[in-house]
Amino acid sequence: MKKYFAHETAIIDDGAQIGDDTRVWHWAHVSAKAKIGQKCSLGQNVYVGNNVIIGNNVKIQNNVSVYDNVFLEDDVFCGPSMVFTNVYNPRSAIERKHEYRDTYIKKGATLGANSTIVCGISVGRYALIGAGAVINKDVPDYALMVGVPAKQIGWISEYGERLDLPLTGNADAVCPNTGDKYILRDGVCSRCE
Repeated sequence: MKKYFAHETAIIDDGAQIGDDTRVWHWAHVSAKAKIGQKCSLGQNVYVGNNVIIGNNVKIQNNVSVYDNVFLEDDVFCGPSMVFTNVYNPRSAIERKHEYRDTYIKKGATLGANSTIVCGISVGRYALIGAGAVINKDVPDYALMVGVPAKQIGWISEYGERLDLPLTGNADAVCPNTGDKYILRDGVCSRCE
């Protein structure tokens, strides 16, 4: 007996693995070999390919296609109409399925509305990608990225608040909402446990 919700217009191919309390909304399509965790939400017109693993508590907003070789860890947020790719140099007349590049979105990352994630990169833990940004290289943990192509403009807390830290060097900051302390050491940001 299934323990997830699928709207009557959703297509769930036989074999798809979907965790408890996940919701699959209008006109979504989940492919047969997809693996989706618990407590996820797949919005209207979402497509999930075969070689895709989605963690727990992932929110995928309307009109997002999660193509083969895209892997989303727990607590990832995919904003409306954001874009994943899986071939770096596509051509209609040339078959390149054997050239798919893996894309990893790490725990807690946010991908803003209409952002584009070029295949073959990793977006770090709790990074925040601004609306409309184009990511074409790896993104560090806690980085705040905006623009085309995207550039880092700061650091962001796990709560989603901008941290008062320089881009490089060594410094400390406190999340203005939670009071959690963050440290920047040699250009690497982390939260103090």
